[in-house]
Amino acid sequence: MLVLTRKNRESVVIARPEDLQVMLEITILDIEGGRVRLGFQADNKMPIHRREVWDRICNGNGAPQVQAVASALTRSGSQGTAMS
Repeated sequence: MLVLTRKNRESVVIARPEDLQVMLEITILDIEGGRVRLGFQADNKMPIHRREVWDRICNGNGAPQVQAVASALTRSGSQGTAMS
């Protein structure tokens, strides 16, 4: 596990190694009372969920149900961000 320290409004990017295209940017939006608000910027085809939601989508077997993920993305209709 990579552990990084970031301040408010600072970001971390995750890029594809073959062409260094940014796949995901995570920005610290707010830090207040022991809670951190994160912003995720990614292609709207990339599923982004809280861990407990992802576990429910996967039904505990480690593999997402493709239909459930596609349905969630269709419902979100978000431009650049899909988040649960």
